[in-house]
Amino acid sequence: MKITDYKVLTFDCYGTLIDWESGIIEALKPLTDKVARPLSRDEILETHGRHEASQEQYTPAKRYSELLAVVYKRMAEEWGVPVSWDECLAYGASIKNWPAFPDSADALLYLKEHYKLVILSNVDNASFAESSKRLKVNFDAVFTAEDIGSYKPDLRNFEYMLEKLAGYGIIRGDILHTAESLFHDHRPANEFGLASCWIHRRHDKTGFGATRDPGTMPRHDFRFTSMAEFVNAHKALVHN
Repeated sequence: MKITDYKVLTFDCYGTLIDWESGIIEALKPLTDKVARPLSRDEILETHGRHEASQEQYTPAKRYSELLAVVYKRMAEEWGVPVSWDECLAYGASIKNWPAFPDSADALLYLKEHYKLVILSNVDNASFAESSKRLKVNFDAVFTAEDIGSYKPDLRNFEYMLEKLAGYGIIRGDILHTAESLFHDHRPANEFGLASCWIHRRHDKTGFGATRDPGTMPRHDFRFTSMAEFVNAHKALVHN
């Protein structure tokens, strides 16, 4: 199969299209600047990822912005920093400030000419509406954790997406799931036999950053290090 054989790209958003790791690091500065010892970027991200995944499991119906406030509280407790609930809420509200990757908007505008574009994201609707402004494209469907009541990698999120897309006349074989996170996206995509494309944004870094270790390496059908590289590969196929 080639990337041109699919009709629909289903995207993770944060980590794939939105540079959530840079956004997280910047928004956590009011907390991390108070920690008594130096923290590396990866330690901050890995601590965040651990608390986020745990909180998503325990409170799957909580809106993402509210869930992030709890994550901030847990991180502050772990590092021994007193914080107010208002500070926690301010962190949860920071999603709107997280930047898009420089290549995301242009790539999506190009891909919109060739595919239907769909979002499957661990986010709430209000926060995604703000992030969507940075991506500058109209998605054909947006499925959020708030819509579904659970967070990826819960299989319910993929079940929900596939059920809704089937109602729109889209079959499983039409779909290429496109994401950075092996833990949140590629592993559950494998469970459903979905073709997947790994946008390996962290290709020049070690570890898994703000996502969790997936354990066994999931299968992926395509791999690019950026959305720009995906677009260039598509153009090469179309023009040959």
